[in-house]
Amino acid sequence: MSLIPWKPFSDLDKFFGDNDWLMPVFPHIDLTKPAMDIKETDKEVIAEVEIPGFDPEKIDVSVEDGVLRVKGSMDEKKEEKEKGYWRKEIHTGSFERMVRLPVPVKEDSVKASYEKGVLKIVMPKAKTKPNSKVKIQVIGK
Repeated sequence: MSLIPWKPFSDLDKFFGDNDWLMPVFPHIDLTKPAMDIKETDKEVIAEVEIPGFDPEKIDVSVEDGVLRVKGSMDEKKEEKEKGYWRKEIHTGSFERMVRLPVPVKEDSVKASYEKGVLKIVMPKAKTKPNSKVKIQVIGK
């Protein structure tokens, strides 16, 4: 008869081994892309992207052919071996979101700002669809 070793904490290892355990606690979070809200007013389209912890200089926002593209990256903090880490979760990360805009916008007049972990992109509406790519500078506060 073959014996199977008893591992009392194996279920906990599986529980914390992946990100599925977050879903019952935070069902609205998608760990592969940041949350984005887009709303339209009479004069503009406003997008808000929730990206806490990112450096505004490492966020790339552009509008091309009616598509809003937001990319960002976060550098890894170096682990110091002598500190005796029990769990290390701060690491390099990046994201990219592309969304087709509901109406044509003035691509050369788009403004972006980053405050308290939220990137706000304000895009004035255009009467006709432009055919160019414009890179938007993100201003941190």
